[in-house]
Amino acid sequence: MRLLSRVLPVLVGLGLASCAGVDVGTNYDPAAVQRINEFRTYAWLTHPQQTKDSRINNAITESQVTGAVDRDLQSRGYQKVDASANPDFLIGWQGAIDTRLSAETVDSYWGYPWDPFWGSYYGPSETYVRQYDVGTLILDVVDAKEKKLVWRGTAQANLGDSPSAQTDSGRIEKGVEKMLENFPPEPKEKK
Repeated sequence: MRLLSRVLPVLVGLGLASCAGVDVGTNYDPAAVQRINEFRTYAWLTHPQQTKDSRINNAITESQVTGAVDRDLQSRGYQKVDASANPDFLIGWQGAIDTRLSAETVDSYWGYPWDPFWGSYYGPSETYVRQYDVGTLILDVVDAKEKKLVWRGTAQANLGDSPSAQTDSGRIEKGVEKMLENFPPEPKEKK
């Protein structure tokens, strides 16, 4: 019973962390909102291989990202064209996987302050350290005529202890979908 009371909070914390969703953020050039709203055709930029991480730079990930973006944009009326056909905008992607550490201290007092009556019975607190991977996907939209970045979306997700192609595909799809919900950006009303 004593071991269970120490391990249970850690297992619950790890379970909740592994179920965490995709965090998304977007940014755009406010001066380009009108132009972005007129975009109808797009083409892909060449994927830069800024990292030698084969978990990111491979044909499977490239296909998952471009496929998810193409499906989303085309379902909303955007048309994919060849880069030589003078598209309205160019879209590119980058990715990264970072290893992070998480330390959690679990006390033996069930969250209550130490009590001299029970203090020696419960024992000291313990710290658990966990290593996990966090994946980041960045989508860039470049105005093809001005060759200027006008919109950027980022998505981050906890990949857990052992990322796999099957689960990453769902995270990529969800991340792309959530990012592109904010594309094109809504013009801000002047107050």
